[in-house]
Amino acid sequence: MQNAFKTIAQEDISYFNSILPSDVYTDDDALKTYSHDETEDISILPSVVLKPNSGEEISSILKYCSENSICVTPSGARTGLSGGSIPSHGGVALSMEKFNKILSIDENNNQVTTEPGVITQILQEAVKEKGLFYPPDPASKGSCFIGGNVAENSGGPKAVKYGVTNEYVLNLEVVLPTGEIIWTGANVLKNATGYNLTQLLIGSEGTLGIITKIVLKLIPHPTHDLLMLVPFFSSDAACKSVAALFKNGITPSGIEFMERDALIWTRDFLNDNSIEIKDTHAAHLLIEVDGFDPEKLMDECSKIVEVLEDFETDEILFAESQAQKDKLWKLRRSVGEAVKANSIYKEEDTVVPRYELPTLLKQVKRIGKKYGFKSVCYGHAGDGNLHINIIKGDLSDDQWNNQLPIAIRELFEEVVNLGGTLSGEHGIGLVQKQYMDIPFSEKSLDLMRSIKTVFDPKGILNPGKIF
Repeated sequence: MQNAFKTIAQEDISYFNSILPSDVYTDDDALKTYSHDETEDISILPSVVLKPNSGEEISSILKYCSENSICVTPSGARTGLSGGSIPSHGGVALSMEKFNKILSIDENNNQVTTEPGVITQILQEAVKEKGLFYPPDPASKGSCFIGGNVAENSGGPKAVKYGVTNEYVLNLEVVLPTGEIIWTGANVLKNATGYNLTQLLIGSEGTLGIITKIVLKLIPHPTHDLLMLVPFFSSDAACKSVAALFKNGITPSGIEFMERDALIWTRDFLNDNSIEIKDTHAAHLLIEVDGFDPEKLMDECSKIVEVLEDFETDEILFAESQAQKDKLWKLRRSVGEAVKANSIYKEEDTVVPRYELPTLLKQVKRIGKKYGFKSVCYGHAGDGNLHINIIKGDLSDDQWNNQLPIAIRELFEEVVNLGGTLSGEHGIGLVQKQYMDIPFSEKSLDLMRSIKTVFDPKGILNPGKIF
C-alpha cells in the first residue's frame, strides 16, 4: 500500500473547483475547523476542505485523488473521540454535512433510508412521529451524524437492551476509494447471499469507503419508561450489582455507571445542585426500564429494588416527571464534556464481559496508583463498557507523554486478559492504533490490512487510522 501522498497543488484545487464550484475551502478558518474532532487536544490541518452533495461528486473526487495519490479524510459532525476524522496526513477533508436528508420512512416495512449527514436525534424524532424507534443513542446524539455512528458502530445507553448500530443497518450505498458506487446488501431482514459487505463497512472508521445512503431497520417505539438513580457506598458494589440484575432475569433499557467524581464534576459543570451527593456516596447507577405495559414496568422496578437490597445502597431516587428524567439523563450525557472542561485528559473506551466490570475498575485504580494518575470512570455498565478518563492534573509533561502510554498498554493488557478489548464504541482511529497488537495476532492484523488494500489500493482513504 502506498504511503507517500502528493502535496495538493493549484492544479488540484482547480480540478476540485470544476467539480464543486462553490464548495472548495482553503481559508484558515475552514482548515482549522476541520483539523480536529473531540479527541483530546489534537489538531492537524488539511490542505483543502470539500463539501460535496451527491454521490457522483464524491465519486469524481475519489477517483481523481486515487489516480493522483492525494489522501482523503472523511469528515462528519466531528464529535468522535478516537481521532477518526482528524486529517493526520493533511490532504482533503471531505465533509458530509450536505448529505442531511431523511429520504424515506417506510412504515410498511419499519425501515428508514437516510443520508449520512442527518443528526442522530433528528432521525430518532422523525421516526418516533410514526410510532417507530431507532434505539442507538450515543451521548452526542444531539450533534453527531448517523453516518459517523455507522462508521464507528456507535452504541450508547440503550445498547444494553436493544444493541448497537450494526444490528439496525440493512444496506449501504458506498463510494469506493477508486470511485465506483455500490450497494453493499439488500433491504431485507435476512440475507445469506455472499460475503456480508454491509457489516464489514460498519465500524470500518471511514477507511474502506464513503457512505452516502443508509437503510436502517426500525422497531415499535416503547410507550412508557421509568428511571431511577441509585447511590452506592462502594463502587465495587455498584459494579457487582449489575451482573446480579441480569442473573435475576432483568434487562434494563439503560444501566449507567458513574463514579462519584464523574457526577460531582458534571453537577458543577451544569451548575445543577438538585441531586444530593453525600460524602458517603462512592458511585451511582442510573437505571431505566421501558416497554408498553406500565404495570409490568412497576413490577420490574420492584424486582430491581429487591435485588439491590443485597448491596450497599442509599435511598433510591425515582424520577417522578419527564422533566426530572430529562435532567438525570442530561447529567449522564454531560459527563464527557464536564471532564474535558475540568482538565487535560485521555479517554479509554474499554469493554469487558459485564461480570468482570468490578475487576476492571480495581485494575484501573491499581494502575493509576502505580503510575501516579487520577482517573474518573463512567460508562455503560450493562455492556461492561467503562469509559476511563485519565486526568493529567499534576503529572509532568514527561510522565504524560512518555510514562502514560506504558500505563495504558498495561491497562489494555489487563482488559484483554479479562476477555475484553480496546474499544466498545469509540473506535481505534488515530489514538489507539499503537495498541492493536494486544488483542490481535499479526496474522489477524495482516488480514485486516489486506482487506484495506482490496478496497483502497493506493491507501488514500483516511490514512493513519486503525493500523
